[in-house]
Amino acid sequence: MTGPKPLDGVKVLSFEIQVAGPYCTMMLADQGADVIKVERPGSGDTARGGAPKVAGPDGTERSGYFLRFNRNKRSITLDLKDERGREVFRELALASDVVVENFRPGLLDEMGLGYAELSRDHPGLIMASISGFGSMEGFTGPYSGRPSYDIVAQAMGGLMHTCGQQGGPPTWLGVALGDIVSGMNAAHAIALALLQRERTGLGQYVDVSMYDTIVALAERSVSAHSLAGDVLERGRELYMAPWGPFECSDGWVALIVATEKDWAKFCTAIERPDLAGAEGARSGPERARGMDGPLGDAIRAWFAGRTRAEATEALLAAGLPVGPVQTAEDIAACPHVEARQLMIDVPDPVLGQVRLVGPPVKMSASTEPIARPAPLLGEHTDEVLAGLGRSPEQIGALREAGVV
Repeated sequence: MTGPKPLDGVKVLSFEIQVAGPYCTMMLADQGADVIKVERPGSGDTARGGAPKVAGPDGTERSGYFLRFNRNKRSITLDLKDERGREVFRELALASDVVVENFRPGLLDEMGLGYAELSRDHPGLIMASISGFGSMEGFTGPYSGRPSYDIVAQAMGGLMHTCGQQGGPPTWLGVALGDIVSGMNAAHAIALALLQRERTGLGQYVDVSMYDTIVALAERSVSAHSLAGDVLERGRELYMAPWGPFECSDGWVALIVATEKDWAKFCTAIERPDLAGAEGARSGPERARGMDGPLGDAIRAWFAGRTRAEATEALLAAGLPVGPVQTAEDIAACPHVEARQLMIDVPDPVLGQVRLVGPPVKMSASTEPIARPAPLLGEHTDEVLAGLGRSPEQIGALREAGVV
């Protein structure tokens, strides 16, 4: 079903690169916001050079990295080192509801385009800044000036310490959670700021830190230390068992037994009802301590003697949460993903059409996703400048001077 989107009519100006900012503004664009993406003339968002590169019928390549986070946006090129480019940016910002940026803290301020400057003329403006360690005055710390990528945030925020095998090295999770979830947090905060502006008429500054985001995602281990003094270690669970991936004859399944009621169900499912009240298996912490001994050996042996499908079927029949460890190839063929219409086909001016992960949220008022292409570099420059009242001659002069 098509229908109005929650953010129809909301104008967003994005000064963004790579993942965190683009993911935030893609979420806004997916819900109807008009997102104008400001890029450097000639090269654009650095993500445009990222792998994998996919060639169209004529051999022209597009960056799969860029396509992942930039659908439904318009692109304008601006040289912000030039005063004329900064003036265009300022005009666009003053005509926008929201500005999103994820460059180093203070960069826009140095150009006279920060929140303090812009909000003087546009008190309803909402500006969201995403950085490695935060940027809001009064909340900066000793790391605020540091550069950061996702792997740094995952390392410092505690996730890498708890991920991986016992005795093995810390493990990056394989997805840029510091970037993507920071983008989600920013989009959520922008929605809240828009709601508050309806009540007060005033915008505000939104500060999202990748480090804060990862610490929040690692809250289980952080809280275990603050509440009980425990330090959770990778590959060794303290509070709950069985929990984790278990190897079957043809691959792995993931399971968690979170309650004593589920433990009794599990024991019945693996045909070991005697374990339900056995010494050393009467609580989650007791079972966790026993996973390196006979208890763990018995559980692992049950899985090893079955295929993934057999183990999954038996445990689901007992009412337990279990699922196979799937690859991207498995997900592409998954009938539930298809039923949820999670993958969407997006037109592309070079590749014809690309299949991407669509919005993960379903809303009954409008279930049909917006699927417009990720823009070519500067594709909408003339259109956007004309919307500011620039004549074709003025636009041509800016282009000849390299400002756009």
